[in-house]
Amino acid sequence: MSKLNNKNILLISVKFFNYEVLIKQELEKMGASVMLFDERPSNSFFSKAIIRVKKEFYKTKINSYYKDLMQQLASNKFDYFLLIKGEAVPKFFIEFLRTKNPNIQLFYYTYDSFKNNKNGVEIMDLFDAKYTFDSNDAVKYNMGFRPLFFATDYSDLYSNTKKSFNYDLAFIGTAHSDRYIIAEDANNWCSKNGFKMFTFYFSPSELLFKIKKLTEKSFKDFDKAKISFKSLSHKEIISIYRDSKSILDINHPGQNGLTMRTFETLGAGRKLITTNENVKKYPFYNPQNIWIIDRSNPQYDTSFFESNFVPINEDVYKSMSLTGWIEEVFGLKSTETWANVLEK
Repeated sequence: MSKLNNKNILLISVKFFNYEVLIKQELEKMGASVMLFDERPSNSFFSKAIIRVKKEFYKTKINSYYKDLMQQLASNKFDYFLLIKGEAVPKFFIEFLRTKNPNIQLFYYTYDSFKNNKNGVEIMDLFDAKYTFDSNDAVKYNMGFRPLFFATDYSDLYSNTKKSFNYDLAFIGTAHSDRYIIAEDANNWCSKNGFKMFTFYFSPSELLFKIKKLTEKSFKDFDKAKISFKSLSHKEIISIYRDSKSILDINHPGQNGLTMRTFETLGAGRKLITTNENVKKYPFYNPQNIWIIDRSNPQYDTSFFESNFVPINEDVYKSMSLTGWIEEVFGLKSTETWANVLEK
């Protein structure tokens, strides 16, 4: 029986591609009762931008949102509180939870670097345990290091690694930085070498896309016909993975933590092409499964596409899963699997 059985958990998270819901569902499978709330008062383009760039201008709205939440939760008792990202939540709300629930355990997790999230730095000392996906931040801020994960839907594809695929390579991602340039270069290489590639570029706002077209060099030649302002559903993404032998991952420049895409790809038993050379430090790294490219001069090899995926060590694979993530973040298992990533 899980140690989370019959426990009451408060989960507050920014919305990130429905993963907050999958976390809630996994906790409930483990026997917990979970209340989930959005960390942001609003998910409009303006709200997201102002919280990230100048949160002080939105302080009244944020404080009002959390005071309302305090009233909603005044009669509830919680064993655990899990906060994911922590870009908006005020200190007074966390202090309220501690006062109302003297025995509560507070856990913090971020999948963003702190250079993009000052509020996370300001509140993390209020937590009993804190984790980041960023190995540099883990050392700098003396935090636990815990990479991201893959959901169960991806592990369902894991054994299906030897069929014929509709696509040799696929890219699915939000349009930012140099992603379009790199993915289109890969698409051209595939066409010239007899391989087939699927691409999907998403922008959360047509206005944002227009601004980037005017202000960012990497967006200058972006074909608007290739951008979508509606994201793919979880089922649609799973379907593309099912039909793809390998996945292209293009991390944000300057961010060393591994993306969710990395774990989804390997969790599905698909080969990974990535711009993040830090992947070499991780216990699942295998050059037959993972091809690293230089984002300024990407090179590919036909033999990588022609060889099969090599199964990952079972214990490491379990730790990479959503269940493994929950067990480690909630302190039910150690994070020893990832210790060597932090070694210099």
